[in-house]
Amino acid sequence: HYGLVPRTNRGIFAINELPDLAERIQVGLLNVLEERDVQIRGFKVRLPLDVVLFASANPEDYTNRGRLITPLKDRFGAQIRTHYPLDVETEVAIARQEAAPFDVEGVRVSVPDYMSEIVATISHLARQSPHINQASGVSVRLTVSNEETLVANAIRRSLHLGERDVVPRVSDLDALVSSTAGKVEIESIEEGRDAQIVEQIMKGAVLTVFKEYFEVGDLREVLDAFEGGTVVNAGEDVTADDYVALVADIPALREAVRKLTDDESPAAVAGAVELVLEGLHLSKRLNKEAVGARATYRGRG
Repeated sequence: HYGLVPRTNRGIFAINELPDLAERIQVGLLNVLEERDVQIRGFKVRLPLDVVLFASANPEDYTNRGRLITPLKDRFGAQIRTHYPLDVETEVAIARQEAAPFDVEGVRVSVPDYMSEIVATISHLARQSPHINQASGVSVRLTVSNEETLVANAIRRSLHLGERDVVPRVSDLDALVSSTAGKVEIESIEEGRDAQIVEQIMKGAVLTVFKEYFEVGDLREVLDAFEGGTVVNAGEDVTADDYVALVADIPALREAVRKLTDDESPAAVAGAVELVLEGLHLSKRLNKEAVGARATYRGRG
């Protein structure tokens, strides 16, 4: 029977990654669309087709000097340049729409807005990083993948601690190093710095989101508690109830938690507390000692 192009007569023919077609195939496509004929073993067969062609390609390939043959490029009537989401809100909306939901009876998963914003900001900062190959790009698929990885790691941590209420925390971001490195091309002179580059981008994302919610001056009373000798352990082996007890010991933390979430469950409180602690550390207001999955926060005095 006829191939795809003839069967699309009086219709729209769409092809993805057009430059990936071999040049001889592109020549054949040009001939069918422009001359309305095809050569079959030297015999010319007329195909009076009425077809509109839509094609996608990476900008680097979509040039007269690229893998798209010049005569075919010349026949296109219009070129539409697309781009990655320009703001974090759009990226978050796409990630939530596309990420595979986790639905298991007995386990409640809730991803706070600030954690989704951190995941999206990682992608935005990666698109600005000189250490990331921008020609290859940083697609929204990175954000979707990281959102799924974040939830998966939070579920693993919660089930290990015997908790059925799952809320991702800042400490769960460690799992995103591998999922991020697998989606982008990292350019580094030194061998083995990939993980460090990704970690720096992640820290930048946490600090960016933290500053959107807080001014450091608003957390003066929290800092006073640490200057008074308070030491806090954090990490994936710390239960949500431990963070609730910490909020009881430092009442100023409760107001900070309310700025981040209306959910008063222990898991939600734990996630909010970790962002406050890590944000203060990255703002150079708290010292942090990290060993494996455990971190200790203390005052700088």
